[in-house]
Amino acid sequence: MKIARFILATAVLAAATTARAQSPAELLQSNGCAGCHAADAKLVGPSYHDIAAKYRGDKGAEAKLAAKVKAGGSGVWGAIPMPPNPQVKDDDLKKIVTFILASK
Repeated sequence: MKIARFILATAVLAAATTARAQSPAELLQSNGCAGCHAADAKLVGPSYHDIAAKYRGDKGAEAKLAAKVKAGGSGVWGAIPMPPNPQVKDDDLKKIVTFILASK
């Protein structure tokens, strides 16, 4: 019984130490953002730099962009719509939006 507990505790500890938070760049990649956006060039959607420039000084930008990512939308950057991304976790979304708004 003690051996089984030891093995279980070791497995839990190993899993906890190997799990790490993704960087904002990794989150952009793993959530599919990089398929349509790039740091400094327009792809399907605007670049992160252009997004940051458009919303610079806007106190409500973080909330607006988070809502836009979750719900999707069109018309702000042209006729091509951005699909909704409800699968993006709120904590990850905050990191992504903060990273994009800090882009220069």
